[in-house]
Amino acid sequence: MTIQIRDASTHDLKDIARIYANEVLYGLATFETTPPSADELGLRRQKIVDAGMPYIVAEKDRRILGFAYAGPYRARAAYQNSLENSVYVDSSARKLGVGSQLLEHLIKSCEEGPWRQMIAVIGDSKNTGSIALHKRLGFEHVGTIKAVGYKLDQWVDTVIMQRSLGEGENTSPYKR
Repeated sequence: MTIQIRDASTHDLKDIARIYANEVLYGLATFETTPPSADELGLRRQKIVDAGMPYIVAEKDRRILGFAYAGPYRARAAYQNSLENSVYVDSSARKLGVGSQLLEHLIKSCEEGPWRQMIAVIGDSKNTGSIALHKRLGFEHVGTIKAVGYKLDQWVDTVIMQRSLGEGENTSPYKR
């Protein structure tokens, strides 16, 4: 499937909100339980972009099929060289390689920046698609937090996966 990966814009927010709302309401990839508005997602996107981090969409025939971004892993200064990734694919476009293309592009973009580690915090240990995607792209399973969330009438685990960006810990740290 030929798709274009590009920076997300404010024009994409309605589609991003639609894709994300589906996961909020019916999925376990996010632990949010109320879908944020397109305006709220726009504020979140702008914060990522203003920090110099990538926020991208996958598009085919002017239709947004998914989005991905990398944000701070944690707010404390010692984590400044680490990122957390997020990838969401429209339910009608899953298993078509959209997630792989988004995550590959995201990793490459982040390797061009000052970051050295990327963390995936995957909602639901039964989310085999996301776990397999991250493993294929070099992430290692580093832990599972059992029954940490309660959503859709069930206890949900969180799977933590990690990969180095560039030379990882063999690179001098970036200091703000």
